[in-house]
Parts: sequence; C-alpha cells; structure tokens
Amino acid sequence: MTYTKTHKGVALVLVLWMLSLMTIMAGSFALSMRRQLSIVEGIKNNAQALAQAESGIALAETMLLVPDLAKRWRGDGNVYQINYANSLTGIGAKVRIRLLAEAGKININTADLKLLQRIMVHAPVEEDQRTRLVSAILDWRDSDDLINIDGAEKNEYKEAGLSYQPRNKPFRTIEELQMVLGITESVYRWMEPLVTVNSIHAQVDVQQASKEVLQVISDIDADITDNFILTRLESAIKGLPAPAFPGMTGQQSSTTGQNYVMTIVSEALLDNGAHALISVMIARSEGNSTVPFQILRWQRNEDAHASLFTDEMSQLLVTEYAEP
Repeated sequence: MTYTKTHKGVALVLVLWMLSLMTIMAGSFALSMRRQLSIVEGIKNNAQALAQAESGIALAETMLLVPDLAKRWRGDGNVYQINYANSLTGIGAKVRIRLLAEAGKININTADLKLLQRIMVHAPVEEDQRTRLVSAILDWRDSDDLINIDGAEKNEYKEAGLSYQPRNKPFRTIEELQMVLGITESVYRWMEPLVTVNSIHAQVDVQQASKEVLQVISDIDADITDNFILTRLESAIKGLPAPAFPGMTGQQSSTTGQNYVMTIVSEALLDNGAHALISVMIARSEGNSTVPFQILRWQRNEDAHASLFTDEMSQLLVTEYAEP
C-alpha cells in the first residue's frame, strides 16, 4: 500500500493538531497548578496573619494583668504595636493592638435623652431623623407601650411590615440596635464602637473613653478635646496617670485602674501584604478562677474601615515592641 501526497498531508495535519492539543492541555494544566499554588499560598498567609493577630490578643491579656499601673496597658483607645521578625520564613509582621474599656463607652441602656440627642447630632442621618431615632431607642428599652414623640411602639413596627415589636426591656446586646425602627446598617456601624451594654457605670468613664466617644459626648471646644487626647497619650508614653478631662465633672472617672470588661482589637499585617483583624470582648474572671479572663465575644472583622494601620490610628500609637 502506497501513501500519496494527500495521505502524507493529512497525517502531518493530524500530528500538528495533536501537538497543538497537547500544548494547550499542558498550558491549561500549568495555569491550573499556578492558580492552585496561589490559593494555597493565600490560605497559608491568611492563617499566619490570623495566628499573629491572635497572639496580639494573648499579649494584651497579659499586659492587662501587669501589677504596675505605669506599665499596664490602658483601655482608652490608644494603640500598641509589636514588630515580629521571622528568621525562618523571612516574612516579618506588624501587629497593632487597641484596647477599649466598655466603661469608656456610652451605656445604651442608661443614656438619658440629652446624651442620646447629642449622639445623634454626629450620626450619619438627616436632621429630621434624629428625634425619631432617639425616641425609637427609648421606646424599645422602656417598660411601657406609651409612644415618645416621633417614636415607635407596636403599631409603628406593624405598619412598617416588621414581624416583631419593641422588647420594652433593656438591650441585651448592642447588635439588638439593628432591630430598632429607623436604625439602618450605616447608622448601626457608626454607633457600634461608641455604645455598650457591658458597662457597670451609668455614665462614661472619660479617662478611658476613646477619641471617638469623647468627640460625641463632649460639648467642649474640639481643640480642648484634642489637647486632652494628646496629653493622655503622652501620659501613657511616660507611664504617668491619665489626666482629668476638663469640664466633665458629671462623668464617671476611673480611680482604681481596674478594667472589668474590655474590647481588644488586634490586627496583623505581614510583609507580604496578608492581614487579619480580630475583635474580642473579655471580662475579668471573678473569685479564684484559674482563667484570668472570660471571652464574651470573638469575631473576625474584614471591614477595611476598621483597620488599625491608618494615619489616624498612628497618631494614637503609644509604643512599639520588637520581638523575634
């Protein structure tokens, strides 16, 4: 049997087609492997960043137990930074830790009408909505069905098409605020770092209040508030007692240095760009417990706006530690 030029041409085309197919398959396999490796690398980096952030929580708990008040970390919203150098992987990390005492926040269950109105002045809502939100909060937590001016009780929730009604009891968690009629997601996200249900005080401990809280509750000139924040930061750097806030004689003042409930925010940023942010609420254990703190809430936050690695947070940096 002899092959003609046509047969040879067909064979050549088949060979070229097979080579092209194998090349495409090899390229697709290589691309798939690169994607798999990239995914694995991302998972590994995220796990490493999460572990570093968790180490920041553990370190903060340790620093809260330091007997010397001058060396103990404070829950006033200032920031501490740990610089880790990893000689094994060559990938270093920075961990920033921010402590927020719940006593330094606004107790949403005890805040009076005046304080709630002051909060809403700064909230991201239209002016005509402020009274409605304040009244709705009051109606949610009070024990009666009497409606406040522009407030919301059973009928208003029913008319809004909601399947629930006000509890007429104190808020159990701050997340419950999301159920109050008129509280949108943006309003809740704005209020979340300012309010609490875990403070044993009816008023705000201004010495432990964060910059954000002070700017809301104070009707004093903004420059005075900024100077107090700067002075308080300098006192933390030098290991001196926190200064008194001017003109806030009616507010709770920290005298013992004990932190009953604390929110710890820890964010790790690796040299390769991976990061993880954790927010943990802890409470000091009572009695002779072998565990110094109890965890009340643990959550991982992916909100970029909550990052501790911003210029604003850098202005609140107390000190940096270098760790191997």
